Amino acid sequence: MPGTLFDHEADEPRKTPEGGGPLAARLRPRALDEVVGQPHLVGPAGPLRAAIEADQLASVILWGPPGTGKTTLAHVVAASTEAAFCELSAVTAGVRDVRKVVDEARTRRRLVDRRTVLFIDEIHRFNKAQQDALLPGVEDGSVVLIGATTENPSFEVNAPLLSRSLLYRLEPLEPDAVRALIWRALADERGLPGRAVTADAVEALVAAADGDARVALNGLEAAATLAGEEEVRPEHVVAALAEPHLRYDKAADQHYDQVSAFIKSMRGSDPDAALYWLVRMLDSGEDPRFLARRMVILASEDIGLADPQALVVAVSAARALEFVGLPEARFALGEAALYLALAPKSNSVATALGRAADAVRRLGNAPVPAHLRDAHYRGARRLGHGAGYRYPHDDPTGWVDQPYLPEGLDPGALYRPSAHGAEPDLGAWRPEDR
Repeated sequence: MPGTLFDHEADEPRKTPEGGGPLAARLRPRALDEVVGQPHLVGPAGPLRAAIEADQLASVILWGPPGTGKTTLAHVVAASTEAAFCELSAVTAGVRDVRKVVDEARTRRRLVDRRTVLFIDEIHRFNKAQQDALLPGVEDGSVVLIGATTENPSFEVNAPLLSRSLLYRLEPLEPDAVRALIWRALADERGLPGRAVTADAVEALVAAADGDARVALNGLEAAATLAGEEEVRPEHVVAALAEPHLRYDKAADQHYDQVSAFIKSMRGSDPDAALYWLVRMLDSGEDPRFLARRMVILASEDIGLADPQALVVAVSAARALEFVGLPEARFALGEAALYLALAPKSNSVATALGRAADAVRRLGNAPVPAHLRDAHYRGARRLGHGAGYRYPHDDPTGWVDQPYLPEGLDPGALYRPSAHGAEPDLGAWRPEDR
């Protein structure tokens, strides 16, 4: 096949570091059979394996946590495809760079009938204009896009681009896969061949990696450096990975998943789980004000009048956070999370609001009953405003039986108290409820 002026640049990313670089980069698989993990995608019956082996890859979005093989799979494609391969960084590339690649891809296809595979790492960092610039090439087939992202594409990738791509989710590596990767690093000539490592140290690396291949390999390399001429033992791993590896990104799906777990734990009345997710997110760098706001919302939405004090506790925790800040405010946040988890639950406020919204839409501009209209201004009483209104404080019980709803809406149609906590007793003082 005749070459073109742009073929050299397009194929440059096929190179893999052989000597220098971190261990994770040196061990990057050069063929599909070297890929560890993701059997649902690259196993014998995996759809991604079939597409790569047939060199018929369609545009794909690879979504998963760090260290699960997104970039690795892109480089395996680069090594196996007959198409030209280009790579852009979403951190440094602009709209002009994207348009240049698309224009060159169209020219390449027209002149030599060769497709272009474009790999964009961290595609979630592209703004709408940059993503839109990809559409023409993806749409006409000149460009086969491989986009890698740690963030939920439903939130971060434009709908038109997402609809033209297959979405593959990569999962954290299973312990057996991480273990196999470590032993491969100790045998492969590109890794640390012959390095003495105890089985306990390997297990410590597997536990610390938490499904992230990059953490496992970088941790192994750092532990080997600390061990010097000695065999690598668990204490070297602990020293190399001084802080636990918490997989979390405030802008990623991990953010939404963990916040969801936190809220559902409080709603489900599990204090241990509520406290666990709270501390995990705080230790991972989540904005504590966001967590405080979520607790205020839950206090009304999921507890409501079953324990009216819940909202007071949640708001007080949010105020304490603003007043004293972290780390001291962790106590107030923890107290609130535990209180909300232990409180009786009722969603009667939320359901009542929903019924009220439906009633407003159904009744439209329903007139205010005459006896409830404002009668304070001059001439109002001549219009009949306030006629028949009974002042509750004039009754010895402090309550009178009179309608307050517009026509078409019956009492009790909106708010229906639950049988939980304090809620059944809140209206019991009214004569009609005795």
